[in-house]
Amino acid sequence: MSQLSLKHLEKSFNEARIIKGIDLEVTEGEFVVFVGPSGCGKSTLLRMIAGLEDVSSGEIEIGGRVVNDLPPVQRGIAMVFQSYALYPHMSVYENIAFPLRVERLPQAQVDERVGAAAKVLQLESRLQHRPGQLSGGQRQRVAIGRAIVRQPKIFLFDEPLSNLDAALRSEMRIELMELHKRLGSTMIYVTHDQVEAMTMADKIVVLDAGTISQVGSPLDLYHRPDNLFVAGFIGSPKMNFIGGKVTAADGTTVTVDLGALGTIALPRQSRSVAGQSVTVGIRPEHLRLGEGDFALTVTPNIVEHLGIHTVTYATLPGGENFIGLFEGDPDVPEGTPLKIGFATEQVHLFDQAGLAVY
Repeated sequence: MSQLSLKHLEKSFNEARIIKGIDLEVTEGEFVVFVGPSGCGKSTLLRMIAGLEDVSSGEIEIGGRVVNDLPPVQRGIAMVFQSYALYPHMSVYENIAFPLRVERLPQAQVDERVGAAAKVLQLESRLQHRPGQLSGGQRQRVAIGRAIVRQPKIFLFDEPLSNLDAALRSEMRIELMELHKRLGSTMIYVTHDQVEAMTMADKIVVLDAGTISQVGSPLDLYHRPDNLFVAGFIGSPKMNFIGGKVTAADGTTVTVDLGALGTIALPRQSRSVAGQSVTVGIRPEHLRLGEGDFALTVTPNIVEHLGIHTVTYATLPGGENFIGLFEGDPDVPEGTPLKIGFATEQVHLFDQAGLAVY
């Protein structure tokens, strides 16, 4: 049975429709990430689940019970916000214990729950400290501990790592993944960072302008994006796109004229794209120096030498940006023509409506 079920969910602010008929099922124990660009509705959707925003229409079910009219405290959820929202005058112990004090639980039960949460989050030696004495990562752990002690059915995280520096974000991602394994709880996590989504999620929900563009595992979305939006959003650096026109589609091969770059033959079964303007996509990491099934020559105007890999940036004759990612530190000087090849089976094809063709 689904732990969380969203049915035809809508949210409007006056005349502005923010959430546009979302349907989603989340099973117990899943780590689900809502990802998308700023303004796509992911935080609004999370706040609707939490009960912090009213539902314009549709239903939210948690554990098989419709909770649309229930206040947040009765929904069996706990939320961790982008800001730590800790009480600076209280100790770590009292910050974590605060929701239990509100419930007026016996002191013995408070001690037990706070102690268990502190052990999970490695905060046992910090319980008598105040937030001002903690690092950013420790403060975020305190905020998570305050959620854990409520023993919720579902944890909700609203961009909890965005205030941390890059190194600390990486550490906290690992800690949250380990926490999920230890607790086995359902977690819903909102981020605009697709790297966080790819590394943490069991299931990713890609949102675009208030609608779900695709739902799937990280590798499903990476290898088989449903549309141009998902293909361009998932992956770093982002996928390269080249415009072209189909000159032939015989049921086994689609031939695409890429203008000055030449013609490429792609193994595809679809005949419906014959004569269409299409978009060809190739990920930067699938490019190779030298020959391939298809080769082109580009002139990098910027080259980033990062040690573990090298990133090149060029502009194609049609004006498209073209990024290459190569292992190690090959000799690819700026301003010098560079021959690049790739395998046609790694190429993505999108029809004139932006939908993937397989």
